[in-house]
Amino acid sequence: MNDLSTHQWLCESIVEQIPLAIIFGDREGIVRLWNAGAAAMFGWSADEALGKSMDMIIPEKHRARHWEGYFHVMETGLTKYGQNVLAVPALTKDGRRISVEFNIALLKAADGQILGAAASIQDVTARWERDKALRARLAELEAKLKPARVPAEDKA
Repeated sequence: MNDLSTHQWLCESIVEQIPLAIIFGDREGIVRLWNAGAAAMFGWSADEALGKSMDMIIPEKHRARHWEGYFHVMETGLTKYGQNVLAVPALTKDGRRISVEFNIALLKAADGQILGAAASIQDVTARWERDKALRARLAELEAKLKPARVPAEDKA
């Protein structure tokens, strides 16, 4: 293998074998890359996802906001989610709602025109549910402590 084919094989292997979902959406938000991690996370095979709108993984009540931001990024080429992580709800093929975190990379043609966005996505549902349970338990304990607290001026 020459260096270019080795490099291409290496890149393709990483994208396909990494457990994160790797998705590329073109300027219109049509899925053009859907790796095995995306198939495992969301339940749709690459054959089912390729050529479809990303709406398939975006909860309906979040779609307007998503597309407003997405098309703004496609026009301006600016996003804070290249460095910062965005946490959002997502949908699986069977209709389950999961919590995901992702970063994006804007891919540009040689002339600088944005071709679309690649996202690396991690399912953080288990952590989100643990955190939610901890917040609820903390609120419950704080509520129990409130009646036991006596203001300092009442102690005199």
